[in-house]
Amino acid sequence: MTSRDYEHPYRPLPVRLFNRIGRAGLRLGLPGRLEVDSLVAAARRKTGLRDFGEDRHLDALHVLVESITDEARLTATGRLIQQSQLGGALIQRLRIQELLRRHPEIHDVTLAPIVLVTGLQRTGTTLLHRLLNAHPGIRGISGAEALDPASAANAGGRGGRAGKRRALIAERGMAYLAPDFRAIHPISHEDAEEDILLLDLNFMTQSPEATMHVPGYSRWLEEQDHTWAYEYFRTLLQALSWQRPGRPWVLKTPHHMEFLDVFLRVFPEATVVQTHRDPRVSLASYCSMVAHARGILSDYVNPREIGEHWTRKSRRMVEQAMEARAGAEDRRFIDVSYYDLTSDPIAELRRICELAGIGFDDAAEREAARWMNANPQSRFGTHTYRLDDFGLSEEVVDKTFSAYRKQHAIPFE
Repeated sequence: MTSRDYEHPYRPLPVRLFNRIGRAGLRLGLPGRLEVDSLVAAARRKTGLRDFGEDRHLDALHVLVESITDEARLTATGRLIQQSQLGGALIQRLRIQELLRRHPEIHDVTLAPIVLVTGLQRTGTTLLHRLLNAHPGIRGISGAEALDPASAANAGGRGGRAGKRRALIAERGMAYLAPDFRAIHPISHEDAEEDILLLDLNFMTQSPEATMHVPGYSRWLEEQDHTWAYEYFRTLLQALSWQRPGRPWVLKTPHHMEFLDVFLRVFPEATVVQTHRDPRVSLASYCSMVAHARGILSDYVNPREIGEHWTRKSRRMVEQAMEARAGAEDRRFIDVSYYDLTSDPIAELRRICELAGIGFDDAAEREAARWMNANPQSRFGTHTYRLDDFGLSEEVVDKTFSAYRKQHAIPFE
């Protein structure tokens, strides 16, 4: 069972020692800050490239780095991980811009049909995403493509060796730093990954607030126009489609719920599949996931703050999605109950594919069954969580999500 002692994160001995050295260095006045100029210079030096394309991502990066510095209270390990992730995103942007310069025809690529899986976190989005990806006629974004899209497009396959290596390192690194996390959200370099990893290249996603205490960045993010970020995301999909043309895409990330109106403008022909589960359960589960993730990067994890933040954020997500759906055509949306999905996944897959105009034959059923047999629930342990760990009650959650529950006839679990 996963730990519920969120305020005392798990630490391997080498990590504890490294963090102790980092704290000593800060007391002695050694540099411990992330610096945007240094990250940019390092990315240009490592690639020999200079052009990022449009530079609006740098405004977002400045806000994010300032929030990390002022609010996140990262350990030395946390700072090292963030330096690697932020610097890696800049490197990818440089390589992508060079790819687009050499192959301008990428901008003319027509995308295959898109099925977007979204919904509040912990409502079955990952399960549905990976089952759809198992369909022989549908393709998701591989871990290698998500982590190294420029090399993936150059390699003539599902991802270059560098991307595959990064995906495998990320999987093993997470297992080492937070063994409990695999019981919450299994990460596999062989499965489809969330497309938020591509959106992260703009520094305009929920990823930072899911892994760090960055309320300043979160407030700023909600006030921004995300159109340009989604347009860049579309360009990335064109680059991957140019390399691997053909089958319809299945995309997935809960982040899209908050900006569903923008997604629908940029991808007007997409089919949106929205999952639903009792918020009492999904919110408690996600707060636990966030607490474990933050514990990787910081020694200061406040479960009550996490509960307050993600209750407000989750309510905003469902309200934004309900508003976006009210102004769009009903035929573009497919609602999926978590309970129908888990009780009869094959029937739900067949229904979704039929409504999305995608065939579902015996081969598709066999591949879905094969994936389920290879990935049984709780194979890495049991995820334990409770609402009151995060200062929440069933009454508060029921009141917060009453309109959403009524709109989609969500049962109590």
